[in-house]
Amino acid sequence: MALVTKNILVTSLSFSKYSDEPKRLLEDHGFKIIWNERKRPLKEDEMVEEISNARPVFAIVVGVDPVTEKVMEAAPELKVIAKHGVGVDNIDLEAARKRGIVVTNAPGSNNQAVADLVWGLILAAAREIPKADRITRQGRWDRLIGCEIWGKTIGIIGTGQIGLAVARRARGFDMRILAYDQAPNMEAAEEIGISYTSLENLLKDSDVVSLHVPLTPETKNLIGERELNMMKKNAILVNTSRGEVVDEEALYRALKERRIKAAALDVFSQEPPHNCPLLELENVVVTPHIGAYTIEANYRMGMAVARSIIQTLKGERPGNEVL
Repeated sequence: MALVTKNILVTSLSFSKYSDEPKRLLEDHGFKIIWNERKRPLKEDEMVEEISNARPVFAIVVGVDPVTEKVMEAAPELKVIAKHGVGVDNIDLEAARKRGIVVTNAPGSNNQAVADLVWGLILAAAREIPKADRITRQGRWDRLIGCEIWGKTIGIIGTGQIGLAVARRARGFDMRILAYDQAPNMEAAEEIGISYTSLENLLKDSDVVSLHVPLTPETKNLIGERELNMMKKNAILVNTSRGEVVDEEALYRALKERRIKAAALDVFSQEPPHNCPLLELENVVVTPHIGAYTIEANYRMGMAVARSIIQTLKGERPGNEVL
């Protein structure tokens, strides 16, 4: 009887990119890796095509590519979808549940990486560092007037592991820390010094508002015209969660009309952001969804993915199972 090749389709562009240990771990267990050769996130029809060319596909390592019901139908042998990251909003969880497909992610792998970036974005927006860099390279010597972060108030929306990592760093800036979460972590709040409050009070009182919520029907456009109008005129909005959490049209108007000081965005509703008016504004700092992109986080995510695939295909229950 011919042996069945145990194929794994890797669509994530960063899986095992900075260390080959996750790749080697899978190969040492007899898996054949089929790579995404398009060098960009795939669309639904492209996912179906890649699966059809790679069958039998027993596992998919996915980045932000859509794993829909149609994609799953193209892979009848599929046993596990492993998210190379944390957020699973690009995976149809209900379709996976109906088919008995295990979905895993890599919680805790990028907390520190994202939290570091948040603080880089806060300081960049507060001191207009990107603009200062540009004008200095142009031979100008303009003295830009920024604002201090020390001793101010930060509002953290969502106190999962990343939100708490941001809060811990805020202590180093002697900041008052406000938070909003429908499931408050009172133990962490006491340890770090977080005061939970309503979303409205947080927006009104914070000099910096940082978003750390998953994308769900309840959090889509969580920050819209009404919420932006509650914020201080000198406030900075930071989004490293998902672009759709913010109404980008409302944010554009608020920034253009200087109703808030600045925004710092690592995520957009469309990525890359084509014809996005926010990119035209000088009081917006932008990065290309690099929150999790550190060597250390990439290694942790890769190893979590590899181990979860091995465990699932051995008939074991992975520790990082989403469903």
